[in-house]
Amino acid sequence: MALTKEDVTSTIVKFGKNEKDTGASEVQIALLTQRINQLTQHCKQFKKDKSGQRGLLILVGKRRRMLKYIQRTNLEKYRSLIKELGLRK
Repeated sequence: MALTKEDVTSTIVKFGKNEKDTGASEVQIALLTQRINQLTQHCKQFKKDKSGQRGLLILVGKRRRMLKYIQRTNLEKYRSLIKELGLRK
């Protein structure tokens, strides 16, 4: 259920400045989005897993706060990130 090492490294390379740039907000949001997508599939399959649903809501809130920060600081970066991750239809 957890993200594989290859998924994490490919996301870091795609959204970060280099392969060790794990602290950038864009990288963190992309990783959170991957985890949210996995947990969403898990919660659809196991409807009675309330702790999984709670974890999903916590991750969604964390991603929302980080997106709000990027929107406040750099609007162009926010728009490109939203488009690339397929959020906000």
